[in-house]
Amino acid sequence: MRFDVLTIFPEIIDAYSAVGIIGRAQARHQLRVETVNIRDYATDRYRSVDDEPFGGGAGMVMTPEPIARAFDAAPPASRRVLLAPYGRPFQQRDALALARLERVQLLCGRYEGIDERVVERYIDDVISLGDFVLTGGELAALVVIDATARLLPGVLGNAQSAEEESFSDQGLLEHPHYTRPAEWRGVPIPEVLLSGHHARITAWRRAASIDRTLKHRPELLNSANLTAEERRALRPQQGVEESDDERLTAD
Repeated sequence: MRFDVLTIFPEIIDAYSAVGIIGRAQARHQLRVETVNIRDYATDRYRSVDDEPFGGGAGMVMTPEPIARAFDAAPPASRRVLLAPYGRPFQQRDALALARLERVQLLCGRYEGIDERVVERYIDDVISLGDFVLTGGELAALVVIDATARLLPGVLGNAQSAEEESFSDQGLLEHPHYTRPAEWRGVPIPEVLLSGHHARITAWRRAASIDRTLKHRPELLNSANLTAEERRALRPQQGVEESDDERLTAD
């Protein structure tokens, strides 16, 4: 898979993508991250990429021609994505969808935004990290690359890691993790993790995932992949009483 990142600060993308899991994936040719400096496609000797907005107002707007020239010079992509605050929130399912594509181009917005005509002509999707504003789309682009890359075959040392972590197909947050020492500052780890009994450990992790989701992201439980028994057990904690049909089923 390949990501092309269109930005006026390629050094931000290059620095992060050269290290850690992303760097190793590139060294093994499982992933390729390339940057395109939008300033290289500016049409004046000052390499200008922004101008004042029509209609007045604060800030500057990225001009359309350098961005358009950068897109036109690039090979065709499976998907072109703009990172901007007004986009829809990026989620795990988006990372899964991108991981199935061969080539994705990410456009990093800056200033007050980019000329809307570029969006209308070139962009397939607009993604945001949430309801807040960053100084540019580079951090968001790196998040998209990181979340997607770790889903590619062979990128993680243990493929099971990606399957069991938060926001997996079970719809739950991942269970808590512990490592040595077994007792730290007077606090022991859950005894079941020392039992060597795989079925009991699996059951504990499942229950711990549900408890963590209830505590931190209870709204996820509405669509989580839970058994009828698990949902009945949750209702008192959520302040919901069982229906008559559920009581009859339980009996």
